[in-house]
Amino acid sequence: MSATPDRPPSSLAAASFVSCFDRFAVTPMLVLIAVDLGVPLAAAVAVASGYYLAYGLVQPLWGVLSDRFGRVRVMRIALLGAAVTGLVSAFMPVLGALVLSRVAAGACFGAIVPASLAYVGDTVQPSGRQRALSDLMGVMALGTALATGFGGLLGDLAGWRLVFTVPAACALACAVALRALPELPRSAAGPGRGGHVGAVLRSPWALLVFALAFVEGAVLIGTMAFLATALQHDGVSTTVAGLCAAAYGLGVWLFSRLVMRLSRGWPAWWLIAAGGAQMCAGYAVVAAGVSVAAVTVTALLLGGGWSFMHSSLQTWVTSVVPHARGTAVAFFASALFVGSAASSWAAGPLAGDGRYGLLFGLAAAAALPLTVVAALARRRYGALVPDATPG
Repeated sequence: MSATPDRPPSSLAAASFVSCFDRFAVTPMLVLIAVDLGVPLAAAVAVASGYYLAYGLVQPLWGVLSDRFGRVRVMRIALLGAAVTGLVSAFMPVLGALVLSRVAAGACFGAIVPASLAYVGDTVQPSGRQRALSDLMGVMALGTALATGFGGLLGDLAGWRLVFTVPAACALACAVALRALPELPRSAAGPGRGGHVGAVLRSPWALLVFALAFVEGAVLIGTMAFLATALQHDGVSTTVAGLCAAAYGLGVWLFSRLVMRLSRGWPAWWLIAAGGAQMCAGYAVVAAGVSVAAVTVTALLLGGGWSFMHSSLQTWVTSVVPHARGTAVAFFASALFVGSAASSWAAGPLAGDGRYGLLFGLAAAAALPLTVVAALARRRYGALVPDATPG
C-alpha cells in the first residue's frame, strides 16, 4: 500500500492516531493524578511536561535513524517500546516513577508522527502534499478529540491508570499492522560534513522553520493543556472538562477538510495568517473568562489555528532539505514539543494559583508576533523557491 495525493496509508494513519491519543490523554487526567497521588497540581503537571520534553528531544535521533534505516522499521520498533512503557505507566505508585515512565513513553511515541509525515513527503508530490498531510492531520485530530473527551470520561469511571493502558495496547497492534507497509529506499547521506544532520543544520530556512515550530508549540500545545484544568479549577467535572477540550480535535478535523480545499488556491502564507488569527482570537476569548462555553469556543478556534498554520509549517519543512527529509521533519517536531514542554512547565505555577486569565492572555499576545513572522517568512520563501511547495 502506498500513499496517494489524497489519503495516506491506513496503517500509517492508525499509528499516528494512537500517538496523538496517548499524547493528549493526559490533559484531563492531571487533576485526577494529583488527587490520587496526593501531590499539588503544579507537581502533577510534570507528567505532561516530562512527556512532551522527551517526545521533543528524541526527535532528531528518530529522524536520523529513519533516514538511515527506514521509516517503517523505526516506527515499528518505537511502537513496541511505546506499548511496554505505556503499560508500565499504568502501574506506577508514586509521582516520580510515573513521570519517568511517561518520559519513556513519550520518547517512544515521539517517533511516529514525524516518521509518518516524512513517509508522506517521500511518496506524495509537492502539488498534493499539503492535502495529504491535512488528511493525516484530520486522523490525528480524531485521536486528540477521543483522548481529551473519552479519556476524561474513562478517567472518571475507571481511573487514570486505565487511560494509559488503552494506547499501549493499540500501539502493539499498530506495530504488527505496519509490517504490510512497504519500506522506501533509504536516503543517501547528506552532502558535506555531518551527513543528514549537518545538511539540515546548515539550512537557514530549516532553522527558521524550527524556531517557528518552537514558538507554535509553546503557544498552542503547551498552553492548550490547561483548558481542561481551568474548568476543573472552577468545579467542572473531569468528564465535562475533557469533552469541552475535545472540541479542539473536532476543530482540527473540520478545519483540516477546509484547508484541503483552500490549499489548491490560497498561498501558504495566507493559510498561516488565517491560522494565527484563530489562535489569537481563541486565547482572547478564554482570557476574558473561563466557562464551559468559552473553553469550547477556544478549543474549536485553536483546532482551526492548528489546521491552518501547522499544516502549512509542516508542509514547508518537508521541502526545505529534501535529501534529509526525515531528519528535517524530526527536528521540526522536536522544536514543537520542546516548546510545548517549556511553556507547560512555565505555566504550571500560574495554573496552580488559578491565574488562568493571565496565562491565556499571555498566549494570545505571543500568538500575534508568531503569526506575523511566520506569514511574512513563508511569503518570502515562496518567492525565492516557487517550485518547492504549493503556495
